[in-house]
Amino acid sequence: MNGMESQWNVYYWGIFAFIAFSYLIAQGITGPSSGLLRWIGSYYFAVLQYAVLFLPLLDLVVWILSLAGLPTNEYISLIGCVVLLGMMGILLWGSFNNWSPVIRPYSITIDKKAGERSGLRIMTVSDIHLGYIIGNGYLKKLINKSKELKPDIILIPGDILDGDIEPFKRKKMAETLSSLQAPMGTYAVLGNHEYYGGTIEEFIKLVEEAGITMLQDQSVKIDESFYLVGRKDKTAEISPAGRENVAELVESLDQTKPIFLLDHQPYHLDKAASAGVDLMLSGHTHRGQMAPNHLITSRLFELDYGYKLKDTMHAIVSSGYGSWGPPIRIGSRSEILQIDVTFTGKDG
Repeated sequence: MNGMESQWNVYYWGIFAFIAFSYLIAQGITGPSSGLLRWIGSYYFAVLQYAVLFLPLLDLVVWILSLAGLPTNEYISLIGCVVLLGMMGILLWGSFNNWSPVIRPYSITIDKKAGERSGLRIMTVSDIHLGYIIGNGYLKKLINKSKELKPDIILIPGDILDGDIEPFKRKKMAETLSSLQAPMGTYAVLGNHEYYGGTIEEFIKLVEEAGITMLQDQSVKIDESFYLVGRKDKTAEISPAGRENVAELVESLDQTKPIFLLDHQPYHLDKAASAGVDLMLSGHTHRGQMAPNHLITSRLFELDYGYKLKDTMHAIVSSGYGSWGPPIRIGSRSEILQIDVTFTGKDG
């Protein structure tokens, strides 16, 4: 019996180690097998997080049972079943939140004249994270949503890619992205995950061939109505080239026209506001993605999710369309932003 138990222990710990390290193993390989390992490993991360959070509660329950003089051993199976059902509920609910994106509407007013325009509809989608887990199927859902919204312009504040460009190329996701269109164009900036992949130039070439304009510390005047400024991601600050600050990017622009800024990570809202930016759009935080991680992001950023008026600047941070790691969202939803802008400035 001891020999059989020992054999089963080897099997158990072998399988457990495989699951626990599958995400790390996947980093060293490419192709469909890497995708399968990432799926397994990413769900393990979610299970691990909530298992750790459940432990104090379980200890508390066992302590209360012992104080009541009840035989705790007899209730272990019942407690285990409750925990298992709770974990399954979390995974199912979190999966629904992740794969069922919502449209998040915002209406803002900018007291500037924008050429002949009195209004503008912006569709903003951040943190798509295309790769081994999020692919063409979910991307096509985004394209269908964009056709429903009928935006004037589409803006993507970073992390289109999840890091590794291999599945992006193999599954020809750039071809699918080419259908993400709006009358005034589709514009994007890089996020930290594009830098992690180390294939920025190749990625930009593929994306721009798909009709998306990538702005890297650049500005463009659109329809003679407003300026769009795109910053390199904060990750670029550790590279020799670095990145320009907001004041440098907007100093040559006509400040009487509206200025929109795409900056993946929502740092230094005060600097953007003082530079004359009217609308700053960011992502990156995922709103923590899985509660209670939002308690961390809310401490790291002045605005980690939603809307804030910073002086006269409108700042909006999206929780993102895709996900990093486990395709699970607890306390957040995958979302697309519909931003309706009204311009109230007058001549003279």
